[in-house]
Amino acid sequence: MNIYVGNLSYKIKEGSLKAMFDEFGEVESAKIIMDRFTDRSKGFGFVEMPNNSEADQAIKSLNGKFIEGKNIKVNQANPGGKRSKRSLRRRRF
Repeated sequence: MNIYVGNLSYKIKEGSLKAMFDEFGEVESAKIIMDRFTDRSKGFGFVEMPNNSEADQAIKSLNGKFIEGKNIKVNQANPGGKRSKRSLRRRRF
């Protein structure tokens, strides 16, 4: 299951993100999304866990938890490509 983790502190690194989820089961990957121009964290990331029951337990346990000065948001990630028409209209190149 792909898990969205939002409202992260800009100081959190991928290793720390992975460690948060390791206590609930196997973690395939942990990725912090970085701004390509400033090379700074955007404050969110994704964690991939192969076992759905472990992933659900991690979501329930970590959602709203206070970590490094912020209450993080944890939920199942939306599959890519399913954006609303409204959000697509705003984007101009």
